[in-house]
Amino acid sequence: MSNLGIKVFYEPLRSIDSAIFTGAYQALGAPLVHSPFLIKLVNTSTMPVTISLDGVTDDDICPQGSFYLYDEGANASRGSVLAFKAKTQVWIRGNAGVGRVYLVVQYVGG
Repeated sequence: MSNLGIKVFYEPLRSIDSAIFTGAYQALGAPLVHSPFLIKLVNTSTMPVTISLDGVTDDDICPQGSFYLYDEGANASRGSVLAFKAKTQVWIRGNAGVGRVYLVVQYVGG
């Protein structure tokens, strides 16, 4: 049974120009405001990027010209919902290239 009072909202799009990459972790926009159930990282740059949720630990890698969809909401079961924490900062690092890296964030509201 669906609940039509629940709606999906987007946080403002975050992006960073790969031309400023230094090989060290850099924040990908501001920390998450809400607890999102879906995050999409789109790497339109010419360089692969490494992703971190603490700015130190390598958590994932996104090849150049690709995207990753982190669909935590798909793992919901019996009323519980998995989601990233609000205030999480997404960090990326790579070598300078051409193009941008984007972060798309969806959260549930009512």
